[in-house]
Amino acid sequence: MRRFVQSLSAMASGTPGIPDSVRQGLLQLPDRFNIGSGGNAGVIRRVEQCWEVIEMRWGLVPSWERQASTAYSTLTARLDRAPSSRMYRRAWQQRRCLVPMNGYYKWDRHTSPRRPYFIQREDGQLLFALGLWAQWGESLNSFALLTFPNRAIPRPLTPDGPVFFEAEEFKKWFDASPSEAFAVAQSARQPLLEAYPVSRRVANRKRDDYFLLEPAALEPDASEDE
Repeated sequence: MRRFVQSLSAMASGTPGIPDSVRQGLLQLPDRFNIGSGGNAGVIRRVEQCWEVIEMRWGLVPSWERQASTAYSTLTARLDRAPSSRMYRRAWQQRRCLVPMNGYYKWDRHTSPRRPYFIQREDGQLLFALGLWAQWGESLNSFALLTFPNRAIPRPLTPDGPVFFEAEEFKKWFDASPSEAFAVAQSARQPLLEAYPVSRRVANRKRDDYFLLEPAALEPDASEDE
């Protein structure tokens, strides 16, 4: 997973189960249709029992890094490895979060060239992905998304992606102790998903518009012409 969509203003008001402060925060977020590495996104966190939505940079930077960057890819973290990873251990213990999204882009790696698909809920509701966040210095907040095998991801796409939580269960993720959090995440009920092909224009990081979500006809696999 390398790109996702946050266009929430028209959907947050109709999403049941989320705290009022979160709902208001989601309504204030700008529409973004192609969030990639280093891009800003709205993140739900709880600080001293208070819920809030804050914009963070995608790509977690641990507080112990000397500069506000890291040499490693930290867009995603494996759910089963994060609790013991030096990169994510502190965030797992103290700074869990949720990342709301309409859906995300995923490439079919079995074709040449690869074909992008957009994955979303079958019922059209918002998705809330589990994540971890960190604070570097006084002003940089950043996050990573947690991933794990997910059978709900439609074929032909690889069944691996974000771990989702239903809005009514937010508290379970934040209330769980570090030793309990893995079991809570692993047992979370995953929503039914659907996928459809979109244009390869999504690979252009400068493109950020609604038209990226338009269905595209499947182009012939280059290997099929040989």
